[in-house]
Amino acid sequence: MIKIYYSSESSIGKQTYGYVNASFKDLLAIDVTKSNVTGTQWKDLAEHLNISISDLVDKEHPIFTEKYDNTADLDEDGWIKVLDANPEVLNYPIVIIGDDYFHIKNPSDIEKHLDPNSEGIDEKKHI
Repeated sequence: MIKIYYSSESSIGKQTYGYVNASFKDLLAIDVTKSNVTGTQWKDLAEHLNISISDLVDKEHPIFTEKYDNTADLDEDGWIKVLDANPEVLNYPIVIIGDDYFHIKNPSDIEKHLDPNSEGIDEKKHI
């Protein structure tokens, strides 16, 4: 099972979703702009990525810069509130494969984490 947290309003999010979806794996796609992600989930994602919650936020996103400058110094709850109120400021998709968490900054980077899918291929017929 592969799980992806992404914003469908982000080109990186859409492209990463496309790569993962094309892998023909069991996929649970969570579009953060359409599904509610709890504060606990944001915290868990950041912890598994070994980053702070603030590192999940695109501080140059127009919605963020309307309200804050790029040096905003919020506490953990403040960053969670930013993501809750404006999930489209999620900077990069997060892909979970088994126990491994990946913060995908370039959509094609996900390919190196996906096993080639040969399900349904009869190898003897292709030799």
